[in-house]
Amino acid sequence: MIFNQDRKQLREFYFQCWYKLKQQQTMEPMESIVATLISQHPEYHEFFDNKEQNQDRDFTPEMGQSNPFLHLGMHISIQEQLATQRPAELSTLYQSLCKKLEDAHEAEHKMMDCLGEMLWTAQKNNQQPNENTYIECIKKLL
Repeated sequence: MIFNQDRKQLREFYFQCWYKLKQQQTMEPMESIVATLISQHPEYHEFFDNKEQNQDRDFTPEMGQSNPFLHLGMHISIQEQLATQRPAELSTLYQSLCKKLEDAHEAEHKMMDCLGEMLWTAQKNNQQPNENTYIECIKKLL
């Protein structure tokens, strides 16, 4: 469900995860991951509490606000990369960054900058994302 290409369904999934957490309902594993990530971001709680107002909301650079769906999706991407050990070096670098920052969540936030840069460059150049560039960017954080 979460990997669906439909924006409305994907966003509904995020709101549903938050609702289930607040109502202490049973969740599927992916729902639990999303709900936990939302709970770790208090700046998004009010946003997810107001589904009708926010489900179709757009986020542009000019607005100066981060897109909670993109932000949380990047956390999920990094956690999936770590779980699958791809790129191969990522897990070791992540552990080193966690040790340096003394905060795993903050380590993911720093890695997001590298992930975002890699994806933006790939899209701009109409190329596949370059894992080596991603890894080199993370190494610079250490």
